[in-house]
Amino acid sequence: MGDVATTTVRCAWCGDDPLYQAYHDTEWGVPLHDDRALFELLTLEGAQAGLSWITVLRKRETYRQAFANFDPASVAVFTEADQAALMLNPGIVRNRLKISSTIDNARAFLAIQAEFGSFDAWLWRFVDGQPIQNSLRSLAEAQASTALSDTLSKALKKRGFRFVGSTICYAFMQAAGLVNDHTTDCFRHREVAALSSRPQ
Repeated sequence: MGDVATTTVRCAWCGDDPLYQAYHDTEWGVPLHDDRALFELLTLEGAQAGLSWITVLRKRETYRQAFANFDPASVAVFTEADQAALMLNPGIVRNRLKISSTIDNARAFLAIQAEFGSFDAWLWRFVDGQPIQNSLRSLAEAQASTALSDTLSKALKKRGFRFVGSTICYAFMQAAGLVNDHTTDCFRHREVAALSSRPQ
């Protein structure tokens, strides 16, 4: 029997870091319909701006502790004192604008939930309820943004979200499974393509 670590072909971006590989193998590209998890991903993608994704992944557990396990209703009522405390937390990205935007985004998130029943219901309208299936042969073919991520970015900004530029939105779409951007040689490409986007 061969060594799985050497025979498993993955998307080139996740390299050989065990944390990165676990995220790639179990989460990235899987159609996501849980509002709390969607808020978490959107927050982390915004926090990642200007940094590497692995840096944010390593801080993920601390982020969950610092931001009430990404419960938007809890984050929405964070105070100035809470923000000051977060600025002293070495386990997160201590950027004042990113911290305050997370609180503003939680409030905007709740407004969408109130209007549409869930953030999930609003978000998946952008892809008509089904993931876009791409067939990338290599990482070089991957796009940083698309016309659809432009549209999502504008829609989020119009509703009061911050740190939701088109590139951040496309990374969010990839992570949350609105787009399957696993390369065709990756073992997860076919597995993710086979997943229904519909909540079970």
